Amino acid sequence: MKTLTLSAVFSLIGTVALAQTIVQSCEREVAFEGVPQAAVSHDINLTEMMLVLGLTDQMIGYTGISGWNKLDEEMRAGVEELPELAERYPTTEVLVGAEADFFFAGWNYGMRVGGEVTPETLERFGINVYELSESCIHVGMEQEVTLDLMYNDLRNLGAIFGVEERAETLISGYQAELTEIIAGLNTEGEAPRVFVYDSGEDTPFTAGHFAIPTAMIEAAGGVNIMDDFRESWGTVSWEAVVERDPEVIIIVNYGEVTAEQKMEFLRNSPALSGISAVQNNRFVVLEYVEATPGPRNINAVARLAEAFWPE
Repeated sequence: MKTLTLSAVFSLIGTVALAQTIVQSCEREVAFEGVPQAAVSHDINLTEMMLVLGLTDQMIGYTGISGWNKLDEEMRAGVEELPELAERYPTTEVLVGAEADFFFAGWNYGMRVGGEVTPETLERFGINVYELSESCIHVGMEQEVTLDLMYNDLRNLGAIFGVEERAETLISGYQAELTEIIAGLNTEGEAPRVFVYDSGEDTPFTAGHFAIPTAMIEAAGGVNIMDDFRESWGTVSWEAVVERDPEVIIIVNYGEVTAEQKMEFLRNSPALSGISAVQNNRFVVLEYVEATPGPRNINAVARLAEAFWPE
C-alpha cells in the first residue's frame, strides 16, 4: 500500500512538472512553466488587451504610451496602479531592472527587428515574450489579416494567464457584435474606396495589406485603396493616393498633429484638395487605440460602416 502511495505521488509530481502552457507567437512556440506574475505590456492597444482580460494584478507596469498617446479616462482608471516604465520603447535594462517575467509587445510595437529588445535577448534574463499577431509580418510571416488576429491574441493571453474562459467570453461577445453590424449593413452598390491617413505631409504613412485597418475596412464593407501595398504600416506616395481617388479617408488621431490639422492639410493642399473624400468632406477619425489591434476594433468597425453606408 505504501509503495502504491509513493508511486501515485511520483506520478503526480511528474504530471505537475509537465504542466506547461505552450502558445504560438509568430513563428515561435513559447513555453510557460507557470502564470507570469510580473508582466509588462507595450503600447496602448496591447495594454488594453491585458486590462479587458483582468490581468492588472499580474502586471508590474507598461511602456510606450505617453510618448505618443494620451490615456482616456477609461484607460487611466485601468492603469492607475501601474507605473509607465518607459515613455517610448523600453531598453533591456528597463525590463530587467523592473524584474519583469513577461513582455507583451510586437514588431514595431516595442521591439524592432535587429534591435536591442527581442524575444532572444530577453530570454537570457528569464523574460518570456508574446508577439502581437498583426506584427508577425515584420519577421516574414505572411498571414491573412482579419479580426481573428485580435481574437487570437486574446485567446493566447488567456491561455498564458489561465483565464481562458474570460477570453472566450470576450471573443464571443465581439464576434456577436460584428455579426450584428454586418447583418445591418445595406451595401447596395460598389464598396467605397478608403484611404487610411496616419501621418506625414511630404509622404503619407498608411495602413497596407497586412495592417488591421484593412480588415476593419473590409468588415465594414469598404476596400482599402492600398490593399496591394504588401506591408503592414508604411509610407506610400501622394501621387498613388490621388490616382486611386479615395471616397472616404480615415484619419488616425494621435501625437502632436491633431486630426483637425491633418484634415486641414488635405483641404489646403492643391494636389490633394480635389480628392473625392476631401471634396465631399468624408472623413472618419479613429483614435490610435481604435486603429491598432485591440478591443476597440469592433466599435470602430461599426463607426466605419455608418460612414461608408450612410442612409
